[in-house]
Amino acid sequence: MRIIGLTGGIASGKTTVSNYLRELGAQVIDADHVARQVVAPGERAWRDIQEYFGPRYFLPDQQLDRRALGKLVFFDAKAREQLNKIIHPRVREQFRTETEEWSKKGLPAIVWDVPLLLETGMDKMVDEVWVVAVKEEQQVERVIQRDQLEQGEAMARIKAQMPLEEKIKKADKIIDANVGKEDMFDQVATLWKEATCC
Repeated sequence: MRIIGLTGGIASGKTTVSNYLRELGAQVIDADHVARQVVAPGERAWRDIQEYFGPRYFLPDQQLDRRALGKLVFFDAKAREQLNKIIHPRVREQFRTETEEWSKKGLPAIVWDVPLLLETGMDKMVDEVWVVAVKEEQQVERVIQRDQLEQGEAMARIKAQMPLEEKIKKADKIIDANVGKEDMFDQVATLWKEATCC
């Protein structure tokens, strides 16, 4: 079974690509979904986050306050590094487990939707890296609109990730998200057909 690592910068259009791949019949394991699972109340990562960052980053129902913690880690590299050390090993473990389960079903390919695929070294665990690429000005605009942020906050979130041009250099396939949605979907459909045909 072929493992495709799908990544891109924040607000690059990766989620749109991921959703379309599902429409095409792809089995997608979503890192954001897995990350939410591993920080659910009572989980090991949840306990480690509470111990390191303190109770102010938790809501009254004991769920992680992702917005508050996000504001901290996007401006504080040390805090971000610590959070990554807590979460990423558990996410990788979950990806391995789910992939093993899907491989038993005889699928030709599976998609790992991982925003930090390259930053976390998970690209070494996949067969192919697909990067969704968009111009930075469009990225900033989308982040401001989507997350209701000021320009400075939006830029901080973009700068917290590996620059998109670096991701493009490491890509096996590039999906151009600067074009219209239909053109982008045509690119995705072609790549998926190639990945699953033989």
